[in-house]
Amino acid sequence: MNIQIFGKSKCFDTKKAERYFKERGVKYHSVDILQKGLSKGELNSVVSSVGIDEIVNEKAGEYQLFKYLLDDAKFDKLLECPKLFKTPIVRNGKKATIGYCPEVWKEWE
Repeated sequence: MNIQIFGKSKCFDTKKAERYFKERGVKYHSVDILQKGLSKGELNSVVSSVGIDEIVNEKAGEYQLFKYLLDDAKFDKLLECPKLFKTPIVRNGKKATIGYCPEVWKEWE
């Protein structure tokens, strides 16, 4: 398993996700999404796994402008504005989840 957790330092669900893997002795790599964001390849992988609409936090202030973009512009906007992501984004290779999803992560073990 190659687990990556993209989250925000003050996000409760991100902390729960990290605790989930830590308690099971599963090594993971944690990335502060506000500082580092996602690379184009990482975002492509997540979008192909869950869809672009699942990733976007509709409560983010930046969402008001984002929702009017054309689909092909949304991808680029996500790359430049990490505040738009729901967190945590947990990746395991080509698989990904958004939010706290222990029932899915259990299948990955």
